[in-house]
Amino acid sequence: MLTLNTSDLSAVDLQNYLQYAIAPRPICFASTIDADGNINLSPFSFFNMFSTKPPICVFSPSRRVRDNTTKHTLENVLRVKECVINIVNYDMVQQMSLASTEYAKGVNEFEKAGFTMLKSEMVQPPRVAEAPVQFECVVNEVISLGNNHGAGNLVLAEIKLIHINEDILDKNNRIDQHKIDLVARLGGDWYCRVTDNNLFKVAKPLAKLGIGVDRLPHSVRFSKVLTGNDLGRLGNVEHLPSDEEIDLVSNHADVKEVLDATIGDSTNRERELHELAKKFLNFGDVELALKIVLL
Repeated sequence: MLTLNTSDLSAVDLQNYLQYAIAPRPICFASTIDADGNINLSPFSFFNMFSTKPPICVFSPSRRVRDNTTKHTLENVLRVKECVINIVNYDMVQQMSLASTEYAKGVNEFEKAGFTMLKSEMVQPPRVAEAPVQFECVVNEVISLGNNHGAGNLVLAEIKLIHINEDILDKNNRIDQHKIDLVARLGGDWYCRVTDNNLFKVAKPLAKLGIGVDRLPHSVRFSKVLTGNDLGRLGNVEHLPSDEEIDLVSNHADVKEVLDATIGDSTNRERELHELAKKFLNFGDVELALKIVLL
């Protein structure tokens, strides 16, 4: 394993390692305004939500690694403590990238990138009409993390109004994860897109207390077939099946076939039972899979 001491790395190399590893990152497309009314629009991938009540998002217009200069967005929110956080989807990602160009102060990136300015209701900076979700925010605080090349400036933005394009809503007026078509930043020039092909669900262990992987037998925990994801599913059940339930599973047609084919061959029996359990885990039948590995 490669081990690096961050104090030994240049800002450029450190940023490279961090941005490739800490990914994907959602994109804050922030519109701001200066004291003279000049509008700025710029994307930031050092961004996330950090509180629900109050609803707080944080993004960081960091000092440039190249020359340690600050960005117009930072200068603006220090003077006019308002912004709009516009969420970026796939249809607007190329225009968003264009807006990240380092235009001179006073140049309106809405116009340069071809976006439509939509008047906000509570704050001065306009919204990006093309964005599927727009958050009107007041800036509660800006926290400087240092003066070095690449040092961040945390903008604590409290959401006051949320605007959502109805095209991305489901029948219950909730955002449909399949419709919003989000994109996110990776390292370098890489992005990723959230599509039906890469969406999956993981059940939250909130309403129940999983038994934990440590309650599984040694042969299961150290299986050469089952992965960490498989063990996580098995360890998330509420209780182990009874001996009677385990015995009954031997009558299952697929299980019986394995048992009959591996009489006197305990090593292959364990492996084939684990492979069968893995198949049922992929089908979502965790209870049956657990009974099989406990035979």
